Amino acid sequence: MRMSKRTFLGATGTALCGLVAGACARQSEAAPGMTFAVNHSDADWRRMLGPQRYPILRQAATERAFTSPLLNEHRAGTFTCAGCASPLFSSRTKFESGTGWPSFWQALPGRVLTRADHSLMMERTEVLCRRCGGHLGHVFDDGPRPTGKRFCMNGLALKFAPGAAA
Repeated sequence: MRMSKRTFLGATGTALCGLVAGACARQSEAAPGMTFAVNHSDADWRRMLGPQRYPILRQAATERAFTSPLLNEHRAGTFTCAGCASPLFSSRTKFESGTGWPSFWQALPGRVLTRADHSLMMERTEVLCRRCGGHLGHVFDDGPRPTGKRFCMNGLALKFAPGAAA
């Protein structure tokens, strides 16, 4: 049986859309099956975080590259979780990765946790706030010394507290 070009492209497009939609679908709970010190109902998280931060912190969405004001934040201070205010990264570990998201070569000790992320048909390592389970971004093994890590964080998942760097 011979398939027309139109039928082939239509079937391929439909299948691709289904795969992408399935790969991108995430639970409304940021870390199902995990427990955290800070917990709120989904309705409370929506109210507290607002329409921009909620999809990122609670549904693992990603902000558009080069849109975060924190990308160009170079003062001394601490980057905290926008969901629970837990200190996460020192400004001393921030670096310009060129990726369009705030990047750090190290998190503050004991402040984040990681888990495998198989969304988007690839394997990545997701970074979560240890205190509230909020999705922060991903960590990669292509960062600078001394760790070789690149914590690629969503700026909307963070807030900046100027002052002495943690």
